[in-house]
Amino acid sequence: MKTKFILISFLLSSTAIFQVFAQQLEDKVYKDHIQSVRLFPAGNTFDASLDAPVISLRSGKPLVLLFDDLAFDPQLYSAKLIHCDADWQKSQLKYNDYLPTFNEFNIQDYGYSINTRIPYIHYRFELPRVTKSGNYLLKVYSQRDESDVILTKRFMVYEEIFTVGASIVPPTQTADRRNSQQINVVVNYSAGEVTNPEGQIKIVMRQNQRWDNAKYLTKPTFMNVSSKILRYESFDGGNTFDAGNEFRFVDLRFIRANGVNVADIRVETDAIFADGIIDKPRPETAYSQYLDLNGQYLIETKDRPGADPDVESEYMLMTFRLAIEQSSNPVYLFGSLTNWGKAPEAKMEWDPKMGVYTSSLLLKQGWYDYKYAHLVEEEFEPQSFEGSYFETENEYEVLVYFRNLGSRYDQLVGYIYLHPNRRRL
Repeated sequence: MKTKFILISFLLSSTAIFQVFAQQLEDKVYKDHIQSVRLFPAGNTFDASLDAPVISLRSGKPLVLLFDDLAFDPQLYSAKLIHCDADWQKSQLKYNDYLPTFNEFNIQDYGYSINTRIPYIHYRFELPRVTKSGNYLLKVYSQRDESDVILTKRFMVYEEIFTVGASIVPPTQTADRRNSQQINVVVNYSAGEVTNPEGQIKIVMRQNQRWDNAKYLTKPTFMNVSSKILRYESFDGGNTFDAGNEFRFVDLRFIRANGVNVADIRVETDAIFADGIIDKPRPETAYSQYLDLNGQYLIETKDRPGADPDVESEYMLMTFRLAIEQSSNPVYLFGSLTNWGKAPEAKMEWDPKMGVYTSSLLLKQGWYDYKYAHLVEEEFEPQSFEGSYFETENEYEVLVYFRNLGSRYDQLVGYIYLHPNRRRL
């Protein structure tokens, strides 16, 4: 019991600095006792939680929020939706402009963990339908106190007004052809009242559901006013992404045996500890094709046949290890499991005894993708650890925003999801 007390006390007290919800509208978990936050379109397949939180305005499929609270007793959590412009600043719309009801929703669907060493309460919330397209931020807070925010999650709602096409092509710059992927986009805006295409239309492209390296395009490379066609086929790398490498992964679906890339698991009475294999950089190795989750994670347990993984999966303290020389340049654990490098646990620490960088995260049983990266000029760069190959399988999204004349918000008028040669676990 002492181990559990120390572990939970660490989680609840490690961020004692007061955080005010007035900063950027971004994906963030504000409390350490909130874990395994996921937002995705409801689906019947086991991997539905891997999908991006994007739905059609006319879709009957809702978005679902899942998260765990490491607590013994349930709390009163409430949710609110905030409409945002294309640049993720709060739009000028009022709540009743995009919601038919009052903008505060109590999260009442929850369940207790079953026979787990670390107790938790699993919450589920189905987001209400909105009446306007665009970017949204879901804000969840405690005891109806909006200043006591526990998490925020971005999501998008689109309407099919413009006709949009996109394709992955070899980069126009020859030097990038072995390690990059270019996204070309064509937009037909004949269904909209567009008088200034460059000022009214914005294109956003992102890779593997990441926002840290998203591309924002405002100036097309080709414009045909008579046919109302815009083409974005940049020759300066403006729509080119580093292809990267397939993600590393760790299989934590078992506690009685070591999963793939797990070196050791120690099951104690009140806690579970796991160590990953000692990873090494791979920038110069040959490209190897294998299945991954493109940086996401999947909650699943193999220890209890027929179990509900949401409430019967164990939490374990997982330690990742990277064998490189000590450097003044910080090393980060990168992927959805660390909110793409933004979580405090993402920054790795040097272990002088083992001569490796380490980071320990409390993770629910499942399958986790990750990479290692340096932070260079406020941008994460994994290439020095992982390499970059044009053959790498990635997922891309293209979002087309339109601001009508006199409008108070950016509509999301087109959306495309690109997954050529899609390979999932």
